[in-house]
Amino acid sequence: MPLHAAKRSSRARRFYAGGAVTVGTFALACTVALGTAQAASAAPAVTATKAQSAGTATYTVQPGDHLASIARTLHVPGGWQAIASANHLSSPYTLQPGQVLTLPAGSSPAAASPAPAAASAPAASPAPAAPPAGGQTYANNLDGWIRQSLAIMAQNGIPGSYSGIHRNIMRESSGNPNAINNWDSNAAAGHPSIGLLQVIQPTFNAYHVPGTSSNIYDPVANITAACNYAYHRYGSIDNVNSAY
Repeated sequence: MPLHAAKRSSRARRFYAGGAVTVGTFALACTVALGTAQAASAAPAVTATKAQSAGTATYTVQPGDHLASIARTLHVPGGWQAIASANHLSSPYTLQPGQVLTLPAGSSPAAASPAPAAASAPAASPAPAAPPAGGQTYANNLDGWIRQSLAIMAQNGIPGSYSGIHRNIMRESSGNPNAINNWDSNAAAGHPSIGLLQVIQPTFNAYHVPGTSSNIYDPVANITAACNYAYHRYGSIDNVNSAY
């Protein structure tokens, strides 16, 4: 992923949703538009409409939307890549609320409910115990958090292995779910990297997986959102082996 030329930590880096990439630890440099089928907690907030003059289907971008979530909800042939091509978008595929996208032929608009109001970033606090997934009980420790995240990832088609997650957690936070970086450029911009996989709040919001806590400090939610990002940016958390 692209790196800021200055102030890069020797260990890692971070990313910022919908804006310029900055530096820090594992930082999941957020290219918001390349989100995920599980990134937003609700489907796109409005249905696609027909442009009267050209008869083409269009979609107005809502807060929290990403190309992948739009493509999934509107059943776009060719997926998010087809939307990017139709609108001449290129990496980092950043979308802005109110932006009107042309949808490829064959898209099937689906009724959608209003998007929920964005939650403000929670203050640092002891990480809560992760809730059970699928009726399974997990230990409230690093092993249990990883195993619960893997179960949720499997349900949502997000690849990753125990060893890949554990390796990156130990590099990013040494297993401390309340770890927070208050010194780098992300922190200076008001978005410190937080949690087991050192995610900034905008990125957590973008790649949050429904069914997990909305608290960025929650171990399972933090791991799952990070793995969701890594899936769309690198193919899998397993492909992350060093600062990037």
